[in-house]
Amino acid sequence: MGNKATLIVCASVHHKNTIKIANAISDILEADVIEPKDFDIESISRYDLIGFGSGIYNGKHHESILNLVSSINKQNNKKAFIFSTATIPLEVPHKTLNEMLIEKGFDVIGHFCCKGFMDYSFTKYLFRGLNKGRPNNKDFERARQFAMKIKQTLQASSFS
Repeated sequence: MGNKATLIVCASVHHKNTIKIANAISDILEADVIEPKDFDIESISRYDLIGFGSGIYNGKHHESILNLVSSINKQNNKKAFIFSTATIPLEVPHKTLNEMLIEKGFDVIGHFCCKGFMDYSFTKYLFRGLNKGRPNNKDFERARQFAMKIKQTLQASSFS
């Protein structure tokens, strides 16, 4: 990505599904990958693009991601993308985080979601979990393709 720095902030809690997706995206974008607890508010100016991701819990991103975004000052000309792993991979649960990022002045340039293995609550006992084996190689390839689109979008806007 040239001189432009990219950061991925990822909360990957139960089975480390989401960090696997973050790493696939990072391979293409050459991004630093950190957990929300390691995010330094003072370093935000070093990054031109920030990805925010986690599993989906009760219809939205993990509270550590939402709390982090709440603590960020208003940004100017900062781009972001959102990603997640979920039992049912839809972008609808991205709405809360998307709105928060826009409110903070981010230009959200992409969304990615794929299935993630889940075996907590009743699903563990009734089904032995859902989406076993996910994310899988196809999901990782889709994540890399998503990252390539982000990269192309940035290059087209002379961001690189």
